[in-house]
Amino acid sequence: MLPRRVLFACRPHHATELHPGLKAEGVVAVVAEDREAVLRILTARQVDLVICETGLAFLPVADVLAVAVEHGVAAVVVAERGSAHEARQYLAQGAKDYWILPLLLEKVLAALPEPQVPSPPASSLAAPVVVGSHPAMARVLALARQVAPSRATVLISGESGTGKEVLARYIHAHSGRQKGPFVGVNCAALPEHLLESELFGHEKGAFTGAVARKLGKFELASGGTLLLDEISEMDLALQAKLLRALQEGEIDRVGGTEPVPVDTRVIATTNRNLEERVAEGAFRQDLFYRLNVIPLRLPPLRERGDDVLELAHFFLRRFGAEYGVPPAGLSPEAEVWLRQHPFPGNVRELQNLMERAVLLAAGKTIRVGHFLMDDTVLDSQGPELASPELSPQPETSDEEIIPLEEMERRLILKSLHTTGGNRTKASELLGISVRTLRNKLNEYRQKGIVIPV
Repeated sequence: MLPRRVLFACRPHHATELHPGLKAEGVVAVVAEDREAVLRILTARQVDLVICETGLAFLPVADVLAVAVEHGVAAVVVAERGSAHEARQYLAQGAKDYWILPLLLEKVLAALPEPQVPSPPASSLAAPVVVGSHPAMARVLALARQVAPSRATVLISGESGTGKEVLARYIHAHSGRQKGPFVGVNCAALPEHLLESELFGHEKGAFTGAVARKLGKFELASGGTLLLDEISEMDLALQAKLLRALQEGEIDRVGGTEPVPVDTRVIATTNRNLEERVAEGAFRQDLFYRLNVIPLRLPPLRERGDDVLELAHFFLRRFGAEYGVPPAGLSPEAEVWLRQHPFPGNVRELQNLMERAVLLAAGKTIRVGHFLMDDTVLDSQGPELASPELSPQPETSDEEIIPLEEMERRLILKSLHTTGGNRTKASELLGISVRTLRNKLNEYRQKGIVIPV
């Protein structure tokens, strides 16, 4: 379906909590509170619905409603404390509805028009784009292309978020199996007994609940490629069965009596050191050697030099096109910030950061404040790098360079403030795990830093 689009002409934190739900429903959300950006988007009819907040001095609701009505865009007015008089006033000016904050996902979805004409499906044969020109990445890609046509097992290692699955799909797309299926299994997501059935399938009656024969991923991927993600987390007993499947080219369904031949190319990934796991007795040495025929290591983003800017521009173009609001580019200060940021979440963290920045910039030049998601970032006076309630330090000028550790602390505290202290939602905004966020907060407390949530 063609994506439905909604413009939030309000303070960003009102829309932040709705974004995951809207994205899950295929709705494109754009946030802007700058009058020029809002009117430009409405004039170009780039959205189906605009939600405008009252009480923003630089964004008169009457102006938004006038342009929305003129260009056939549905408009809803929202207020912190509403009144019947105000509701009648804005409804008379063309508003579709008048709501009291906070915003509710169900109401926003109900206000949007029904999805339109279905879009053509993307080709499953297209090779994924791997962005980067750093010598370390160039060597990995060259070796990947060289071994792709073979049946050799490939072991891709690298930190979380470095793009191991993307590289696996890249190898599949450059192999002779690109027209066959690409099937992935996360070995860390399922307990041993479920993972065995998922990989090798089961016969009817093999266990309670097995009401019919089920084909496993090995069979489903026959003629193509099977990705075993996070292979280091597989149970030792199951590793023995996997080793036999790799060596013999056949599998045994759970509860089956006859081996089933498969023609499946296996690519495994890990974010851990498998040699250390072997030394600890947590991973079979013979399986390690069988998987490690072609070892490929993806470097972390912090070791890839200017690739961070190349990737940033790639994501800006991608999300700008997806959301219909291509930004004017990155400011020099934003580029410096990107170069200095350590990106513990690697490319995945950068991707999430760029998506958020595109939404907040709403067609304007992306600045440091868009990464920090400051409430005042879209004010025409320019972004402030910290809100007073989050930082006891004096405010800084655009020219002053803020230490990276301090920048990270402000971003973490800002995300907690935006989500009302919800660590799960804050970690999603930051593109990190809840565990990493918890460790950071403990570190701040040990240093005597007060956490205001």
